[in-house]
Amino acid sequence: MSLKGKTLFITGASRGIGLAIGLKAAQDGANVTIAAKTAEPHPKLEGTIYTAAEQIEKAGGKALPLVVDVRDDESVAAAMAKTAETFGGIDIVVNNASAINLTPVEAIDMKRFDLMHQINTRGTLLCSKLAIPYLKNSDNPHILMLSPPLDMQEKWFKNHTAYSIAKYGMSLVVLGLAGELRPKGIAVNALWPRTSIATAAVNNLLGGDQMMQASRTPQIMADAAYEIFNRSSKECSGNFFIDDNLLADTGVTDFDQYRVNPEMDLFQDFFVPDDIPAPASLKAVVKD
Repeated sequence: MSLKGKTLFITGASRGIGLAIGLKAAQDGANVTIAAKTAEPHPKLEGTIYTAAEQIEKAGGKALPLVVDVRDDESVAAAMAKTAETFGGIDIVVNNASAINLTPVEAIDMKRFDLMHQINTRGTLLCSKLAIPYLKNSDNPHILMLSPPLDMQEKWFKNHTAYSIAKYGMSLVVLGLAGELRPKGIAVNALWPRTSIATAAVNNLLGGDQMMQASRTPQIMADAAYEIFNRSSKECSGNFFIDDNLLADTGVTDFDQYRVNPEMDLFQDFFVPDDIPAPASLKAVVKD
């Protein structure tokens, strides 16, 4: 298993899960395009495309930091072309960029809904669409959406319908595009975390430090994505993976390594189906 020489185009890769996936690939000597909006330091968000590029290079990869707005067709097209020009092609696209707002329908500002739709659903479809001509030339092409299994239950919608629609929209792209691209040998899969992941979104929007302590690190998603990318694109497509189940199937048994704070119960993420049990306890690790 190796991604040496492979080229990854990762949206929202200046921090969090996107950066972790890039760093994991960089350890093999991969090329990583950091396609994100943060070019200048943000008071509440750690990292920029340039600090991410430095980390990618230090990890052993080659980095291309590009300011990209996934809502803008020309911005994405130019970034894809620059990536192919710089590295000779594109092998893997990771649709990681996402917006979240958990406001109920009665109170949602429609500009917020539009933003989530434009970034999550439309941005995912756009990046995938524009990557297809490049992916056709790869010997093991993959598209990965960081989106949930299509578990259509009222409980996943009733408190934040607008966000759920936008997030499930990403997964609907997986469902359709996997079938559309299967004859071309291009894999399309989804990956979703069982628990909350310690990212800026969790810290700033979902619960602050307490939620961060009850989360797993982005490394679990990076390790799971790495496993997907090393599978045959002709044989592994149309799947909606949960991170820990995927890793358990590969032989991983130590999931405590991914905990931010082993003494805290883990917080289960939205959208995880009831019929997919966890391979390891989410309860706090009891010390003797």
